[in-house]
Parts: sequence; C-alpha cells; structure tokens
Amino acid sequence: MNAYRALALQTRLDTINALPDAVSAREQMHRTIDRIGTEVGAAAVWIGKDLRLVVLPEYFLTGYAMGDPIEQWTQKAAIDPDGPEYQRLGEIAQANNLFLAGNAFERDENFPGMNFQCCFVVAPTGKVILRYRRLNSMYTPTPHDVWDRYLEIYGYEGVFPVAHTEIGVLAPIASEEILYPEIARAFAMRGAEVFFHPTSQTNEHAIAAKDVCTVARAIENMAYVVSANTGGIHGTPLPCDSTNGGSKIVDHRGLVICRSGFGETMTCSAEIDLGALRRFRTRPAMDNLLARQRFDLFAEGYRLRRHYPPNTMLAGVPPRAHFIETQRATIARLLEQGILRKPD
Repeated sequence: MNAYRALALQTRLDTINALPDAVSAREQMHRTIDRIGTEVGAAAVWIGKDLRLVVLPEYFLTGYAMGDPIEQWTQKAAIDPDGPEYQRLGEIAQANNLFLAGNAFERDENFPGMNFQCCFVVAPTGKVILRYRRLNSMYTPTPHDVWDRYLEIYGYEGVFPVAHTEIGVLAPIASEEILYPEIARAFAMRGAEVFFHPTSQTNEHAIAAKDVCTVARAIENMAYVVSANTGGIHGTPLPCDSTNGGSKIVDHRGLVICRSGFGETMTCSAEIDLGALRRFRTRPAMDNLLARQRFDLFAEGYRLRRHYPPNTMLAGVPPRAHFIETQRATIARLLEQGILRKPD
C-alpha cells in the first residue's frame, strides 16, 4: 500500500480524576470507548475506505495522572494489557478495517502497584501489535525508573518497538516526548516511517515549543508525524479549553499538510504517501539526513554522561513528591559538576 489516509481524531477528554473509585472510573472509560467507536465509524464513512490509521489523543480514557497517589491511580486508571478495554478498541479497529493508535495508563504484573503510560497500536485484526511505555515523564513511573529490572524482562529492543505493517513502519512519540529528539531517533534507527503522537497540550496562537518540535522530528527523521490533540478536557478544575485543538499531520519534508482548529473534530485527515517517503529516503542528496547520520560520533558522549538517574523506583512505589525531588537532586549534581551554572 503506497498511499492511504490518516486521521488525528481530536476528541474530547472526559477525565476520571474526580470520580470516587475504580468502578465508576471504569464505567466512564467504557462510555468513552462507546463514543469513540461511534466517532471513528462516522469518520471512516465521511473520509472513505482508504482511511487506514486513526490516532487518538493522549490518555483519552482517563485524563492526566494528578491528585491520586501512584498506587491508587494504578488501581483506578490503569488498564490490563489483556483487559476488556483493549478488546473493545480492537473491535473498533476490526469494524472499520483500520489501525487504531492511542495512549493509556497500563498495569504490568511485573511491577505491582505501578503504572506506565503506554502508547499502543491495534491492528485491523483486533490485536495489539505495538506497546511502548513512555520513557520521559514528570509525574508518572517509566521503565527508566526501574531500568535494570525492565531490561531483564523485556530487553532493549522491547523498549523501542516498531510495528511493520502494510501501512508502513509505525512508531510512537508520547506527548511531551516530542521535545526529546533521541526518542524519535531511536525509532528512526529501527526503520520508523510514520510516527503517531498522542498528546494533550495547549494550543496557542503563538508558535509553541511542541509545534516546532513536531515539525523538527519529521524533518530530521524524514518521517510522517500524525499528532492528535484533545478537543477539550472535561471533569477537572482546569478550564476545558486549556488543551484543545491544533492536531496536525506533518509530512517527511516537514510540511504541515493538515491542521485542525479548536473543538471536537475529524477534519485533521491527510494522505500518507509511503511511495514518496521511500523515494525521498533512498535518494542520494544533501537533504537525505538519515543516510548522512554518524551516530558513532556521539555514542561515547552519551555513555559517559548521566543527568536524570535510572532505577530510582526499584525499591518500590514512591509518593508523587519523588519526581520533583529527584529532579532537584539532578539539578544540584549538575551544578556541582559545572554543567549548569547558578544564575546571578
């Protein structure tokens, strides 16, 4: 398949933060899946049968992980890798013959009480074919926080999975990780052609950092980026339009070929031309940035330097204050080493 349509579905985010328990939270999550199933079905009819990839916003089932302690949030918000939520999302993918990509909080039996923010792809068969746990997060546990144990279980290739499909090599960028070029680069090194970017971010009239970085990740990796933002966040003290609008699709040249406005909408849809991407990547030229990479120049520098430390949660699930305390300790160490300098 050389060309098909992708959709960044800008749907509303009904949060579970204010709900009292896991039962009411689960009921809300299933109502969200019902709504999304209707929206995906309607979009598939409107756009056409060549719609093969739908990307949902960040943590579309729950909202952000704030307020509850980590273990309580795991019980209330995190879904099981083989749970009914994935099964129901698989039914949506099957019914519409497309790949459905999104982001949710997920449990892992190897790490009791802990949850990971997981980007996933469900194939038209209804099966999950890609599962990636976010590596940079301010207030949510990551594989890096239990790094040695995580590598023992999943290996390094399990940290950076890509999905080889008939619609290209798919890879995730989780929300804020668009600001970290190494994340996308690790997937590009494994052949990623189409990045799906579930996000929940502000949509400002001024060009914001994440807008710049979305384009930059497409340019430097010569890949498409399908970035789906929310259509408003509901059920928290935040004004509902704090994260609303600006979903976009960027092509392998860094051109924004589609962008939505505010609100719940399926207007951010565009053609993914794999043939053009592959011709661009295999053409010897100055702008073939992937072919000109010299990774060995930087490998030693990364090996010798450490900023945010790994394995800070191997002893168990900490209070949420752990994240900011670890960041403060990292800044203090970098100041002591002379990498950072105190302001005047």
